Amino acid sequence: MDGNLGCVIVAVDGNEESMHALRWALDNIKLRSPAPDSNETPGFFIVLHVQSPPSIAAGVNPGGIPFGNLEVPAFTAAIEAHQKRITQVILDHALQICSDKRVNVKSQVVIGDPKEKICEVVENLHAGLLVMGSRALGPIKRMFLGSVSNYCANHASCPVMIVKGKGTSS
Repeated sequence: MDGNLGCVIVAVDGNEESMHALRWALDNIKLRSPAPDSNETPGFFIVLHVQSPPSIAAGVNPGGIPFGNLEVPAFTAAIEAHQKRITQVILDHALQICSDKRVNVKSQVVIGDPKEKICEVVENLHAGLLVMGSRALGPIKRMFLGSVSNYCANHASCPVMIVKGKGTSS
């Protein structure tokens, strides 16, 4: 990739496609290296993971079905603890990839809808590039579930690089 970039965000979700995108970014993107006498900050990678809120992860009251609040505090706490463990495993895997490639990165976790939260972090950090993996959903799944990468490509405030996994054709 031509040019030097400042903040590069790589979104990871635990799927191998996102880890492939992380490897690709570390191998192919050159970060900004300021001159010794400048006050410019060096470029850096941020590994970003968006954790689902407990109510979404548990499927509690999906679609706002009007039969009261189903949340039980102990159940919600158990879901939150489980989500944190999953997030830690995902970050550990991503940070191991970075360590293997001898790249220091920052990591960030946010909670919410991945589509919205990724774009929000990109904007807040003034990212120069967002890198994401492509899960290659089929047309039916894409129609019903939507595509996080497609949404971000259309709404992020910076360029978006969507890295297709090995064997991905669409």
